[in-house]
This record gives sequence, C-alpha cells and structure tokens, in this order.
Amino acid sequence: MYIEFQLTLIELKPRHQPIYTYFSANFSAVSRLRFLSFNERYLKMSHSVTVTRTTTTTTTSAIIINTGYLKTWPGILKLAELILGIVTVGLVAYYYQKYNITQTPETFFLLTAVTFMIGTFLLLLSCLISISTSSIISKTIYEVIYHGFAFLLLLAASLTFIIEVNHKKRSYTYDYEPYFAAAIIGLVNSALYLLSTIFAQRSYRGL
Repeated sequence: MYIEFQLTLIELKPRHQPIYTYFSANFSAVSRLRFLSFNERYLKMSHSVTVTRTTTTTTTSAIIINTGYLKTWPGILKLAELILGIVTVGLVAYYYQKYNITQTPETFFLLTAVTFMIGTFLLLLSCLISISTSSIISKTIYEVIYHGFAFLLLLAASLTFIIEVNHKKRSYTYDYEPYFAAAIIGLVNSALYLLSTIFAQRSYRGL
C-alpha cells in the first residue's frame, strides 16, 4: 500500500536549545511509528554537546625533608661523620690557646676537622632537602673524591696529633686527655670516611 504524506520541517536553532519540528501528514499508524522513529534519530543526530574541562594547577614552596635518606648507609655514615666532627672540633677548639700553647699538629688537626665538618654538613643538608640531589650526586664522582680526601687528610692529621701529644706530654699537662680523645675520635671518623668512599665508589660504578 502506497501512502503519500507531506512533511514540512521547520528548524529553529536558538543557542543551546533543541530543534523544533513541525509536520503534517496523512498516514497510517505503522507509518506514523516509522516517522516518529526517523524524527527521533534526526533530533539525536542534530543535537550537539559541548564538554568543557577545567584544569587547576597548584604550586607550593614548602620544603620536603627527605628523611628516608637517613635510613640508607650513606646517610647514616654522613650523620655519624658530622657528629664526630662536631665533637672533635669542640674539644680542640675549647682548649686551643687556652694555656698559650699552640703547636703545628694541633692547628693542622683543627683546620682539617673544621673543613670536613662543614663540607659533610652541607652535603648532608643538600641530600635531606632535595630528593633529586641524593639520587643524582651519588652517581657522580664527587662523593668518591670528597670522602677519599677526607679519609686521607683526617687520618694524617689524627696520627700526627696523637704522636705530637704523646711525644710532648709534658707540654700538654692540662689538655692531654681531651686532645688525645679528640685524636682518637679523628681516627674513628677517618675510618667512617673510608667506608663512605667505598659506598660512593660502588654507587658511582652502579654496583
């Protein structure tokens, strides 16, 4: 059965509003259902959806402390080296020139201890406040050279200081014991720097 119908589409497209369709036709119920289905598909195809995505970026200037570095062997060694360095510098500096007795080994030991105490403090501080520093600097040769020189110079200064203190015990009447203790602590600290050199060498080689 052939059905004729007249279809009039009037599209009104105001912004963000659906399309209005007016029609007039003479057709049976089945044809009406087909037409309604066609009209529904047409409306779905004609409807457009705009999605807007907003991205918010937040920046912060807070300092994050890398406490996990202190749980590693390099971090533990640096902390121990710093503590022993403070102790040795404190002992020698307290009695230095207190009794108007200044010897060359005493000065050499004090300068060496102060130098590597400050260097170790700055190195440890950099690794604590910067995660990238602790991961990058261990892959360079800097720590190998630094800890190697610290071991050699501190070992030489401690041995020289011990020999000087024992050889001229009468000259160190009032400060013999603290000076001798400082020299022993210096030897222990030099051993720690040797361990740090070994760990730095293994990290530099990727072992």
